Amino acid sequence: MLVSLTRRRNDMLELENSLFESYLRRAAERNPGAFTGDDDVQSAAAARKQGVMKKATLEWHQKNEVGVHEMDDIREDIEKLRAEHEALIDALRAQMEETDIRISEIKKDAYEFKRDVVIGAENARTGKTVAEKVVRHMDEKIRAKGSMIEKLRLKNAQLKAQVAKLESQLQQKEDMGEVLHAIDFDQLKIENQQYLEKIEDRNNELLRLKLTTGNTIQVLNEIKHKLGVLNEESVFLKSETAHRREALAKINEEIKRVEAERERALRAERKAKREVPMHETSKMPQVLEYVQQKSEEFELQKQIAAITKKIDLAQMALKTEMRRSRQTGSF
Repeated sequence: MLVSLTRRRNDMLELENSLFESYLRRAAERNPGAFTGDDDVQSAAAARKQGVMKKATLEWHQKNEVGVHEMDDIREDIEKLRAEHEALIDALRAQMEETDIRISEIKKDAYEFKRDVVIGAENARTGKTVAEKVVRHMDEKIRAKGSMIEKLRLKNAQLKAQVAKLESQLQQKEDMGEVLHAIDFDQLKIENQQYLEKIEDRNNELLRLKLTTGNTIQVLNEIKHKLGVLNEESVFLKSETAHRREALAKINEEIKRVEAERERALRAERKAKREVPMHETSKMPQVLEYVQQKSEEFELQKQIAAITKKIDLAQMALKTEMRRSRQTGSF
């Protein structure tokens, strides 16, 4: 029983000592010149060596005053920590919201790019991406970024105006001699810092959008240049295809005409053979007539070879033009 009572008293004394030490430490921080900790420690050590220790106790009202001061200081520390933590939570919440918005914008941009360019701009026949749709998509994105830049600029101006208004109100209150509570002043400082951070973030975002817009415009100019070159090449190929088709049509007409002449010659030859009497078939032709017929036969064979060569060339040209027409169809 006596041991437990002594332990409780010792625990109470330890709590009182820790509370008093905290009070002395805070008081020393507020007024360092009023306390000489080294002298007190040396005098206490000397007295301990001499075996003389004065029993120093505090009255109840003194203990109460120390406790009240400590409670007020702890409450003030708690309020400061709460304000700092709330400011940190607000900043983190704002960053999370901004991150979520940015993620949703990126997902939206990716979906629109896939819909308008990857799938929508693909030529169904050739499987290639149509340059006009890509340029149109880039133009729309640039206009959207421009409008976003203008909105951010207006919002930035509004935030600056709010900051200027708050600073003006604070200056007016200081000029009028109004005393702000420490917590209110800290809260205003925290809000001011938050606004400044938001302004800095908006300025960085605006700079980033300007750089992105510049890069996009540069890429767009390169694409337009390539598109112009491809258009010129397409016009040239279309003109060349038209000329080749005209030449091919002329060759086909020439082939038809030669085939008709050949058919007429064959019919005439068959008709002449039918008209020759049977008794004259055994007669030998005259030498000059035979030579003339051989010469005509040789000339006809040369003409047939030339026509056959023209037909082969025309067929090769037709295949080449059809292949080029299929290739230039994507333009």
